[in-house]
Amino acid sequence: MDSVMALSNLSTHSNNASTILKTHPIPPILALLKSSKTSSRTAEKCCALIESLMEFDDGRAALTSEEGGILAVVEVVETGSLSSREHAVGALLSLCQSDRCRYREPILREGVIPGLLELTVQGTPKSRVKAQTLLRLLRESPYPRSELQPDTLENIVCNIISQIDGDEQSGKAKKMLAEMVQVSMEQSLRHLQRRALVCTPGDLAD
Repeated sequence: MDSVMALSNLSTHSNNASTILKTHPIPPILALLKSSKTSSRTAEKCCALIESLMEFDDGRAALTSEEGGILAVVEVVETGSLSSREHAVGALLSLCQSDRCRYREPILREGVIPGLLELTVQGTPKSRVKAQTLLRLLRESPYPRSELQPDTLENIVCNIISQIDGDEQSGKAKKMLAEMVQVSMEQSLRHLQRRALVCTPGDLAD
């Protein structure tokens, strides 16, 4: 905990962050994050450090090359403390902004939408902005809009964000948000069921 806190504080300066990256810190940071409660102080500092390192190509490559790397960050977006969620969504946003075509699908595959939608109304001011920005990047399809079906996840998200942008406090926006969460949770449940098929007995025991 002391080590990750020190590295997190150092990483706020870009020169320090680039030096930290040379020590290949992502694997042990992820290991610590996965072994910690998502609401813990340790998870918060891990995510703060990861967010700083996502400003660099080497950091992004290291996170995405680790099995379950993006998923570990997404899980903090879903159930972490307010501060942890802010750093976690910031890390994912850095990924998507650096190369949307490359990172959009990996992020979506981990079922991030429900957590992002919740952050748009319940997160800190910074995480609300980051979540809305990331949702915009995730909703935009690389294919012509005419190829999308009316009830696709992307179209629903697009409608929600347009409502939030216009009047975040409106009852209509909240109703649409609740409907979106329900649809997304059903999608995430199917995703979790697929993941459960590859769980080992040791994973279940943990």
